[in-house]
Amino acid sequence: MNILDHKLKITPLNIYIDPMVPVDKAIITHAHADHARPGNKNILATKETIELMRLRYGENCAQNFHQLKYGEKICINGIYISLYPAGHILGSAQVLIERKGEKILVTGDYKTTFDATNKNFELIQCHTLVTEATFGLPVFQHPDPNQEIRKLISSVKNNLGCCHLVGTYVLGKAQRVIKLLRDNGYDETILIHGSLEKMCNYYQKNKVNLGKLKKVSDVKDKSFNNKIILSPPSSLKDRWSRKFRQKILCQASGWMTIKQRVKQSLIELPLVISDHGDWNELTNTIMETGAENIWVTHGQEDGLVHWSKTKGLNAQPLSIQGRDEEIN
Repeated sequence: MNILDHKLKITPLNIYIDPMVPVDKAIITHAHADHARPGNKNILATKETIELMRLRYGENCAQNFHQLKYGEKICINGIYISLYPAGHILGSAQVLIERKGEKILVTGDYKTTFDATNKNFELIQCHTLVTEATFGLPVFQHPDPNQEIRKLISSVKNNLGCCHLVGTYVLGKAQRVIKLLRDNGYDETILIHGSLEKMCNYYQKNKVNLGKLKKVSDVKDKSFNNKIILSPPSSLKDRWSRKFRQKILCQASGWMTIKQRVKQSLIELPLVISDHGDWNELTNTIMETGAENIWVTHGQEDGLVHWSKTKGLNAQPLSIQGRDEEIN
């Protein structure tokens, strides 16, 4: 296969997918910082990814932006490029590359479980699949996120006088946790760290109803009893969190499956909620795409490569550096 190289560069077109350093031409799968970086000259992405990049990095984070709708194809020198929903966060996309009947699919970060905050994953048939592997080990079996969120609601009811401080990544995870709370009957005002405000407002403008939110800094009486408060995971351990005297520390992440991580992070209520597919989602997707060639990147590459080989597939790791596992 010579259309795409191991740096995720479409070689005949000199276009990179999620480049680690600024390039002339880039396709961006989604707006998380480990995939979308400022400084590229030309960017192709979904409307939402472009708007989120501008919101995070400023209007001039790239010289030129080119929007592509899901399912819309563009042809450059005989190579077709199209984007399809990845189900990861708002605007996230898989990249399909086609030439003379050959189909290569780059998933970017994805999950196949239902998520009310973005367009859900669309299965695409291909010959070569470049898949992420953040949770590419059998130990990662994510429970129903509604079950996890009900644990949080139950804890609030059973621990009157305490607030629940929930660590969530600013873009995608925070909005999903809020929407899960709303969909499971939690109607109280949810307090948020100031860094979440822009992203939450953007989701609300894109018809994701998050209900009533208030910044912690806008709470005049400084009474946080019985409240659910969302913040970046890093804020659980810094000076900001000291204002909450009676608190239960929570974190929403796929990594909460690992008990040692929970213990090291001093998390009292782990919530296994991830925006990445677990082992079953990854392996099912590999088989359902019909791909014969599997390239594995962004995580636990060796486990997924070994599994793919046991199924008679041609599999290899890419080991691309610079992806952040802590946001998952």
